[in-house]
Amino acid sequence: MANQEEVDRIFDEHPEISTVIQFAAFKSVEESFINPLSYSRNNMACTVNMLIAMQAHDCNNLVFSSSAAVYGNCATMPVSEDAHIDGQTSPYAASKYFCERIIMDCCAANPKLNAAILRYFNPIGAHPSGLIGEDPKGSPNNLLSNIANVAAGKQEMLHIYGNDYKTSDGTCVRDFIHVVDLARGHLAAIDKLNQSPGLVTYNLGTGRGYTVLEILKAFEGTCGKYLPYSIEPRRPGDVAASWANPVKAMAELGWQAQYGIDDMCRDVCNWLRKNPEGYPK
Repeated sequence: MANQEEVDRIFDEHPEISTVIQFAAFKSVEESFINPLSYSRNNMACTVNMLIAMQAHDCNNLVFSSSAAVYGNCATMPVSEDAHIDGQTSPYAASKYFCERIIMDCCAANPKLNAAILRYFNPIGAHPSGLIGEDPKGSPNNLLSNIANVAAGKQEMLHIYGNDYKTSDGTCVRDFIHVVDLARGHLAAIDKLNQSPGLVTYNLGTGRGYTVLEILKAFEGTCGKYLPYSIEPRRPGDVAASWANPVKAMAELGWQAQYGIDDMCRDVCNWLRKNPEGYPK
């Protein structure tokens, strides 16, 4: 995706492409502090190259994978799409916001371009069938991947970064959304683009916040065993609380989250039982 010639080749070989879903990006908040230039170059290049190729091939529908991280430390929760964005708290978040701005500028310059910016909150879970799940290589950055590793005996304990936030139990609060609901949100966004709306932006979240410890306890209840954890210092880039106001997506896309936190934990446990070693090598 960072190679313009390769992106153009895909369009040359598949002239029938009418819509692009742009997922390609580096995504670790923690890693982005170590390699900020890499994050800026990769994430922006992937998006710019795609937009150039789309324009050259008269492809005018784009769904962009953004992040609730663009909101930074918003004073009011739940956060709506029209909230004042008062500075991102990590290079990763900044790279997503810069990509959003580039898309906004392209839509302003090209009336034919339709773009849906989807600001994800925290996707977790697995497909209920147990056939599709998360199999990260190396040290995972996502909360539930780490919890799952502890449950599977691959990790000694869960490291929780900070328990002195102004939340109910001191740990960070996040809006966790099932990956299947997230996928459904993309299909709804494509339907919206087919109506030629120009630029639209939506939160994809449940509208409910859970603390890190609440997620841990929910997973323990599902898998039926205690999972050890330790409290570590806060990480840079983490905000105390973030959860979505999903009303706009409900009103304009006809979309809302159907799965709750117990469903998310259940489906991860099911994936682990069926795939204890992850995907076949």
